[in-house]
Amino acid sequence: MQATMIPATLRPFFQEYDFGKLDPERSAFTIIERTLAWGDRAELRWLFARYGRQRLAEWVRQAGWRCLPRRRFLFSGSATFNSTILRAEKGYGRISRTALESRTR
Repeated sequence: MQATMIPATLRPFFQEYDFGKLDPERSAFTIIERTLAWGDRAELRWLFARYGRQRLAEWVRQAGWRCLPRRRFLFSGSATFNSTILRAEKGYGRISRTALESRTR
């Protein structure tokens, strides 16, 4: 699977888009969001190959808390995910309890 092409297995997560016309760079925010939220291991490997750890870590830090399903955010916001997968610095990706609770109401 080439890093420049969006895996066909992600098609079900982009039903409202013309999948063949999705540009991995122009639609990066949405592609990152949907792949982190619903992708399997192979799709996540593609995501890391395509966008790199640093860009994904930045996305999780800036938008993960409001865009990802809670089950995925709690995983991606964990110290294990940040230090092992994203190799982020200490405290990276943490969010206040108030912000997280307001999201679930």
